[in-house]
Amino acid sequence: MVMYMDQIPLKGRRVLVRVDFNVPLDAGGEITDDTRIKAALRTIEYARDAGAKTIVCSHLGRPKGERMDRYSLKPVARRLGELLHAQVPLAPDCVGPEVEGQVAGMEDGQVILLENLRFHGGETKNDPNFAGGLARLAEVYVNDAFAVSHRAHASVVGVAQHCGACAAGFLMKQELSHFERALEDPTRPLVAILGGAKVSSKLAAIKNILSRVDKLIIGGAMANTFLMAEGLEVGASLVEADLADTARGILEQARAGRTRFYLPVDAVVAPELNPDAPTKLVAVQEIPPEWMALDIGPASVHLFREVLYDARTIVWNGPMGAFEVAPFSRGTMAMAHAVAACHALSIVGGGDTDAAVHRAGEAANVSYMSTGGGAFLALLEGKELPGIAALKECAKQ
Repeated sequence: MVMYMDQIPLKGRRVLVRVDFNVPLDAGGEITDDTRIKAALRTIEYARDAGAKTIVCSHLGRPKGERMDRYSLKPVARRLGELLHAQVPLAPDCVGPEVEGQVAGMEDGQVILLENLRFHGGETKNDPNFAGGLARLAEVYVNDAFAVSHRAHASVVGVAQHCGACAAGFLMKQELSHFERALEDPTRPLVAILGGAKVSSKLAAIKNILSRVDKLIIGGAMANTFLMAEGLEVGASLVEADLADTARGILEQARAGRTRFYLPVDAVVAPELNPDAPTKLVAVQEIPPEWMALDIGPASVHLFREVLYDARTIVWNGPMGAFEVAPFSRGTMAMAHAVAACHALSIVGGGDTDAAVHRAGEAANVSYMSTGGGAFLALLEGKELPGIAALKECAKQ
């Protein structure tokens, strides 16, 4: 059982809060999107208002164990301070005597931000010495970084093994409760939409949810492998021929069960993935040799919209085509509008899908946008996140 931070006394205690402040920066080092910082505010404000000494930690980018100025959390500390209307000092490091001294001098209600966790190679290696160094800073550990909780890193797993009290933050609680509402106890009909490039990246998720959902829509390049499994010629489209038999088995399993399985019926094709390439709209049975399917067509959009019409719960992960290239974005944009228009609990996960929904201007009309791509997919696959398992183990102690 996971404990949540509002179940643990925090006043006067040193509380280490793991967040995901891996925000995008421009060439000048300025934050271009502070969504992830805002997502963690409730947890940080709760700890501060409860009288804790709040020690916030995060990674930024992939410095691979080296201290690199461009990956410093200095702009994040500045923005966090602005949002909290308080001074948020940036510690010179995330472990070591100097940081321990700075933490020891904190007052109740104060917030500090540790420097980038990934400046130390021990973070991604879940090194016990590094995890112990983090744990020495705190009496309570709070994990509010859903987006990295599928990774067994020191600040996600190791530190929980060294702290006497552990809990999940409010963002983590929100993520887990929405996922539970979607797949563990959904209001039906439950429709899942899976897209993206490769069946292999979503195979475990498809197998796990196939018997749970009422309807399953497959789009994106991964649909090509299923079309090929049905005996269709898909030209030069991206396919995983070695998974054709697996795809065929999934189709047969869906037909034998109660799950209705939907694939595109038309496609926007081009000889290459290029914004200036000539395009055609064809039925999926008519994809020309040497051409590739790069987006779903309007007939597919119409079909999928009808599939969604009576949905009460929708889970979407993965775009319907190469939406980052303008001629092949319409299918994904149309699906974003369709999902947003539904009278359903709609949950969107994955960086590309999140970006597509924002580009379509529908973020406010989706019930919940998950902050985790890999973590969201891991839950779809039926896996327990290492970060959650660590919190459960800590609660047993």
